Amino acid sequence: MTQMLLERKDISFREDELEFQQLQVLKENGEINHDWDPGLSDDKLRDIYSWMVKMRILDGRSIKLNRQGRLGFYAPMGGQEAAMIASIAALNRDDYALPSYRDVAVSLYHGLPLTSFFQGSRGEMGGSWPDVNVLPPQIIIAAQVTQCAGVAWGLKLKGEKKVAICYFGDGATSQGDFHEGLNFAAVHKVPAIFFCQNNLYAISVPLTKQTASDTLAQKAVAYGMPGVQVDGNDALAVYRAVHDAAERARRGEGPTLIEAVTYRHGPHTMAGDDPSRYRKEEELDEWQQRDPIHRLRTYLEKKGIWSDEDQQRVEEEMKQEISNAMDRLGAMGKSNVLEIFDLVYSETPEHLKEQRQELEQILKGGKS
Repeated sequence: MTQMLLERKDISFREDELEFQQLQVLKENGEINHDWDPGLSDDKLRDIYSWMVKMRILDGRSIKLNRQGRLGFYAPMGGQEAAMIASIAALNRDDYALPSYRDVAVSLYHGLPLTSFFQGSRGEMGGSWPDVNVLPPQIIIAAQVTQCAGVAWGLKLKGEKKVAICYFGDGATSQGDFHEGLNFAAVHKVPAIFFCQNNLYAISVPLTKQTASDTLAQKAVAYGMPGVQVDGNDALAVYRAVHDAAERARRGEGPTLIEAVTYRHGPHTMAGDDPSRYRKEEELDEWQQRDPIHRLRTYLEKKGIWSDEDQQRVEEEMKQEISNAMDRLGAMGKSNVLEIFDLVYSETPEHLKEQRQELEQILKGGKS
């Protein structure tokens, strides 16, 4: 369990000690395990649930926009809303988030404007948002793990009580950057949280063909850090695990690896992936019965803090917000390719100035 794992001092390598019990607070029927209840206020519970609903609406709308040619690259996030929203909700606004390309919900909750997300999907410059501690979504698999270790190291060197969290899928744990990042972070005891959303498939490759480990959380043992496996469709369990890991990091006790077991309902991306070719319909049906939104709503309704009217209000507000963001996007001019030179360094070095001038001449037709 989380508390036991985060407080362990004696990490050994006996096989019987590599058994990881999955942390679950909220059961599928809406009942709660009070021993691990993070004790969230009603307002916080409503906030997390509202955001999960909004992200489900955004996911469906983004898929349609992509098919209409109005949106570019998109990786569906439906089914993983609890893992994304509850994890980032457990942190402070001045903590740093390093998302992958699927983690739109994380970036938006942490302050990224919706229009900027749409711009990024279409390959246009989204401007800068200096007050939002979110790095651009990482496309290179697992690269954000080493970057997270670096950001967290910088926070430690500055003496700041902040945390860096990075998001990646189960497929990233097969990459060298994952192992290098965890090793560096543990050695230097940096305030990092490595959050793996294990949705059981690395595109089409099932977890059983990626690793022989019973869990991904146990990989933390090799690097001398705690590992925690949580029910990724349980918003309360995710919140508890990330909150405890963050508090541990702020105390100077180093990083934590969290494995959130979840499932994506849709394709890997909208770029031609067909999940029916590598997973059975029965499997999808089974996981849809564990839907994180339905589970949390059942709990809120039992507490008497959510109603059908609340649901309709949030859904309509999100639909309108998406419509407004698309209108703003349509009113914007297209990005200029020369802008890529302006956002690399605070002071552009000479060699990039020369390259910028050369490209400018090419675009003007002055040079072949």
